[in-house]
Formats: sequence, structure tokens, C-alpha cells
Amino acid sequence: MDHITADYSVAGDQNVTYKKAGFRRLFTNPDVNEARNHFKKKNRKMTGKICTASEAVKHLIQDGDYLAVGGFSSCRKPVAVLHEIMRQKKRNLGYSGHTTTHDLQLLIAGKCVNRVDVAYVVAMEARGLSRIVRKAFEQGEVEATEWSNGAMAWRFKAAAMGVPFVPARSLMGTDTLKFSAAVEMPCPFTGDKLVALPALYPDVGIIHVHRSDIYGNCQVDGLTMFDHDLSRAAKKLIVTAEEIISTDEIRRIPHSTFIPYYLVDAVIEAPFGAYPTNMPYLYFSDELHFSEWIASEKDEIKLASFLQKNIYGLKDHWEYLEQNGGVKRLCELKDRENMTGLLTNTGSQFFDE
Repeated sequence: MDHITADYSVAGDQNVTYKKAGFRRLFTNPDVNEARNHFKKKNRKMTGKICTASEAVKHLIQDGDYLAVGGFSSCRKPVAVLHEIMRQKKRNLGYSGHTTTHDLQLLIAGKCVNRVDVAYVVAMEARGLSRIVRKAFEQGEVEATEWSNGAMAWRFKAAAMGVPFVPARSLMGTDTLKFSAAVEMPCPFTGDKLVALPALYPDVGIIHVHRSDIYGNCQVDGLTMFDHDLSRAAKKLIVTAEEIISTDEIRRIPHSTFIPYYLVDAVIEAPFGAYPTNMPYLYFSDELHFSEWIASEKDEIKLASFLQKNIYGLKDHWEYLEQNGGVKRLCELKDRENMTGLLTNTGSQFFDE
């Protein structure tokens, strides 16, 4: 079934007309049955799924795939895998996230993406704007379809529910609706105008968590944001974890297991795998490193040198951590996240960052 590109009427009922409300392209197919064909192929056995980031990217992500990244803003981003996508030079990827900052900055710096579903984008929070991301949008290097944060979350919700769309009212009366791929529809009960938000089934989802066992039973401390629905919407799911623990430990706090093993295709042990973003309760974001990132974007030569030094010239995430201060810097970030050491000489520097 082709994606909706024009007004059309519901088959068999000429009295009900649906209207394309936004003129941007719908990048993914909301067909539930097509998605289920992928889910049926998932291995439901509790088999070990431990692998490296390099292996996961090589075997599970293909050029042209549509990716969805978990976490929120500059918090709990799966940086170890995003770097590996850049190193392996994956191309023509689609992308979506709820609130995108460093994740899209990385993928655009690596020229990995050519189409994106976006809500909050380009800004790096209080750090300022990402020049390379802004340039990519302004010069048409990536094709963008726009949504609100709520609409993006509800698209994943629809996919997780196994329905092709969810109705909403929140986009109506806004320019965001014009730049979306949503469809106007009448409510079948009241006749009121609604907006149909299409389900979003990514080819691959990537989520960083606090803990997982070898099978992919995952736990997160703090807010999970839209990752619950993303994990159920993704046709393939890569998980990176701060630590791998036993299944017995997982079962001691079963209410914390928000991603069950049968959704997961690969588990990667990645301590500090979200660095330089924030990992709640474990380590703060590295604002000094982000400052280097923003500064490097002012000049193409500086950016190329920065990427070679921090990503392309390194073998893996461990070397990246060593490159940027190693154990000492990571301990400082742990102190800051947990408000320890702030009265010592080591801690006082954070007030100046």
C-alpha cells in the first residue's frame, strides 16, 4: 500500500472523506500487518544476546534503514552505538527521536541520515544551536517531516498498541500540522474534526539502559520517556547497558523491567555508554566536551579533525572515554551527578563549567 499522498475516500463509503493535512512525506509504513510479519520472525527463546557494538551495527543495521533512538534530550543516549554507525559509514538512514540533541548531531556529522521525523531539533539545550544540524536542514541535506513532541510519542504509542494510527486534536490550528504527514478525519462518533497520527514502526530501535541480563530483560532508573513504546514498535531492537546482571537479580525487582527479553535482538555491555550525555543517578553530562563539540562546528577543518580524534580514529567507546579524561573525568562526572565532592577542589570546578 502506498503512503498517503493526496485526499482520498474510505473504500465503500463515499460519505466519509479523509484529507491530507500536512504536505510532508510519510517515511514509514503504518500498516500493522506488515509490521507483524517482522515481529513473527522474532526468536522468543531465552537465548544469550551479548555482542559488541560493532557486531550489532554490522548485522542489524543496513543502509537505508529507519532508526529510532531512545532517551530524552541530552539524557541516556546510546552514544556507543551511534559512534559505531558513524565508523561503519552507514548511509541513507531515516531517523526519529522524541527530543533530539547530540544523537542527531552525531548522525548528521557522520552524513548517515537523509530523512528525519522531528519535533524538538537543532538546539543543544542551554549549550546553543548545532551549526551542522541547522545547516543540514537549511540546505536540504536531510528531508524533514515535522511533529510535536506529543505527536511523536503518540505515533510510537499507536505502533505499540498494534493500530495504524491514533486520533488527536493537539496539532490543529498550528503550522506544525502543515509540515507534518498527518491526515484530517471526522470522529466516527461525534463528527468532530480530528487528526490521524500514523503509527511509527522503525526498522531498528536503539536504547541505553541502566541494567540488563544476557537475554535482554532491561531496567531503567528514573524516567523512561517514550522508550517503553519504542521498544515495542521497533522491528529490531539494540540495547546497550551500563551493566549486565544476572536474571535472578532482574527477578528481584520485576516491576523495574520495562523491556522484556523477547523484544530485544542484541545486548551490548557499555559502561558509560551514554557519555557525554547524562545518565541519571550515575554520571552527569560532560559540558566541557560539549563545548568542544560546539566550537569545532564553526569550521569544517576543525570539525573533521575533531571527529577523527574522537570517533573515526578510535577503535571503540573505551578508547573514546580514555581520549576524554578517562577514569578521573568519569569520577568527576559521577560526583557531580550525585552531588558529592562539591566542597572539595575536585568538585568546585563544576560551578565554572
